[in-house]
Amino acid sequence: MRENWMSKRVRNLLLVMLASLPLTAQSGPSGQALAFTCAGCHGTDGSSVGPSSPSIAAMDPDVFIDAMDAYKRDQRNSTIMNRIAKGYSDEQIKAMAWFFAKQKLRLHVQKTDRQLVELGKQLHDTHCEKCHEEGGRAGDSGTLAGQWIPYLDFSMQDFIEGRRTYPRKMKRKVDAAIEEQGEQAMPALIHYYGSKH
Repeated sequence: MRENWMSKRVRNLLLVMLASLPLTAQSGPSGQALAFTCAGCHGTDGSSVGPSSPSIAAMDPDVFIDAMDAYKRDQRNSTIMNRIAKGYSDEQIKAMAWFFAKQKLRLHVQKTDRQLVELGKQLHDTHCEKCHEEGGRAGDSGTLAGQWIPYLDFSMQDFIEGRRTYPRKMKRKVDAAIEEQGEQAMPALIHYYGSKH
């Protein structure tokens, strides 16, 4: 009777192990392992060390997912991200989004123009603070504070020149800032955000 009980127990244990094998095989690489493929441009933990690539550490997961989805659908201008994004499944993108969301954003000191920074702060407080809270810190409208100045400049040119669709009320706010300060508006905002570290 004891042998019969033991053989049933071993059999049941083997059945549980066999049933869980497909789940293990389907789980695939972790968000961290997938994120290593981003390190060359966005840094090993999502804090970019190159001036033309944004930092994605501490990014809101929904912002990351929306951006990757836009790249996959060729709805967002890029040099290579639209091709890269197409290589990931929706589940893999979600895993990377949550990995990057948990990383600490490390910012770098950049050379900025003090007068532009002061003007940019005024423009931010008047036109941008409602969506980009705390001076553009990481949030559900993306991260502006501390991003590389060349990246911010490229991104704003994409919006202004129609290569990238403005989110929500952004066009109205950008137009108002430009009407207020003319050609200095965008450099001022870019230097303000770039001054954060």
